[in-house]
Amino acid sequence: MAKKMASQGTPATAALAAAGVPFVLHPYAHDPGAGSYGLEAAEVLGIEPERVFKTLMVEVEGRLAVAIVPVSGNLDLKAVAAALGAKKAAMADPRTAERRTGYVLGGISPLGQRQPSPTVLDESAMGFTTVLVSGGRRGLDIELAPANLISLTKAITAPIGTASSIKG
Repeated sequence: MAKKMASQGTPATAALAAAGVPFVLHPYAHDPGAGSYGLEAAEVLGIEPERVFKTLMVEVEGRLAVAIVPVSGNLDLKAVAAALGAKKAAMADPRTAERRTGYVLGGISPLGQRQPSPTVLDESAMGFTTVLVSGGRRGLDIELAPANLISLTKAITAPIGTASSIKG
């Protein structure tokens, strides 16, 4: 994978470049009317939804954490809580997530966040050579090896995603 920066710079791409991690940028024209940012990315980029991951902010026992799951499914809140040694988790307030990460909803990247948080990556990512995550803004995804994503975010892996039927 070649590094491609051009004018696509975001804190996520800067973090990857600073770490010397190979990645590929996948920019696309974001449709503001799209029902799901992640499924939109998978469809527009022609990549199977199981390889495109969404970044969700959760609150676990009063602290924020990051959950990264395939866009083809949903987050299992009980599973992410268990992975972090807690009893329950809830989705974080969207404004809190934006302030904490420095990104807008639909563009929250697990990389280059303003304040890093404990991170859990769905174990299904390990079945792929590369996965895609948000590049730090709507209409930009980053492709990288799961091992590099884990290393840079200090993530743990666990079965935190649930299968879901994909809705058009």
